[in-house]
Amino acid sequence: MREALLKSLAYSLLTHGRINTTEAKAKELRGFAEKIITYAKAGGLSKRRLVAGILPKQAVKKLFEEIAPGFKDRRGGYTRIIRLGVRKSDGANMAIIELVK
Repeated sequence: MREALLKSLAYSLLTHGRINTTEAKAKELRGFAEKIITYAKAGGLSKRRLVAGILPKQAVKKLFEEIAPGFKDRRGGYTRIIRLGVRKSDGANMAIIELVK
C-alpha cells in the first residue's frame, strides 16, 4: 500500500510539476522521486525499463524527454518542499512539493 501511494504521488509530481499533500507524504516522496529522476538522468534502455516498471508510459516519456535533460547539470536536490501550515479539518501539517527549475 505504501509503495502504491508513492508511485501515485510520484506520477502526479512528474506530470504536474507540483502537488499539495501532507508534510509527511512530501518528505517520503522526496527520496523516491529523486531516485527516479537520477535514473532518468543516467539514461539508457535499462534505466528506462527500470522506471517503466514503476510509472505509467506517459510519465516515463515526459521524465526522460523533458524533465531529466533539465537536471543534467544538477547533482541532486531536484525537489523542494514548502510548508503551508496546518489543515483545518484534521490538523495535519500541509506542504507543497515541487520540482526545482
